[in-house]
Amino acid sequence: MAQMIPPHDSLVKYDNPILVSTTKEKGGKKKKTTPSSLPPVERANTQTEDILNSILPPREWTEDGTLWVQYVSSTPATRLDVINLQEQLDRKLQQRQARETGICPIREELYAQCFDEVIRQVTINCAERGLLLLRVRDEIRMTIAAYQTLYESSIAFGMRKALMAEHRKAEMQNKVKLLEGEKEDLERQVSELTERCKLIKEREEERRKADAAKHEEEVTKYKKINEQLKTNLEAMLSAPQRS
Repeated sequence: MAQMIPPHDSLVKYDNPILVSTTKEKGGKKKKTTPSSLPPVERANTQTEDILNSILPPREWTEDGTLWVQYVSSTPATRLDVINLQEQLDRKLQQRQARETGICPIREELYAQCFDEVIRQVTINCAERGLLLLRVRDEIRMTIAAYQTLYESSIAFGMRKALMAEHRKAEMQNKVKLLEGEKEDLERQVSELTERCKLIKEREEERRKADAAKHEEEVTKYKKINEQLKTNLEAMLSAPQRS
């Protein structure tokens, strides 16, 4: 038989546990006599207990094969009970090392128990006020749940964005490496072409000098030939003519 651990101590005030049965039959509840002939005071107490049980359901657990149930207390609270509740809250916050600020599940749990106890105390004196506080409590819980859902979705969204950024970062790094390789290749080509242009320029300079020297040599040669022809022509013109 599966055994449930008895519920832990709570700031909500409960009556003493009641032995229901030695099996898992959960039909054992407080015996309530609800005929219309009940006195008005007892009838009001019964209605208050029903409202309390609907707001704060009884706790049930099995221990050594027996079923126990524990109902929330319907005893009115005094000023001393409120002071003790505040002291218990402060003591439990310190014992369980709850954080003073920020998100803390322990602090949230203890304050929720404290609020439930305040609702219990108020409901005993005025059921309508207790039901109104119940609506406030449920609205707060729904708001917190909505914020938690929003927080979890934002965390998931942030994780997706972080993974996408990491993936994009890896792609960009690979692209940078590729571009750096292309840059080095282009720089090598530029260096080779610069060296080739330098060699062509030097070779053309040497060829131009050689052509200039050859041209100068030919000019000198033709000048000499011209001078020789001029001398021969003058010699022929100065020779005496035969009659």
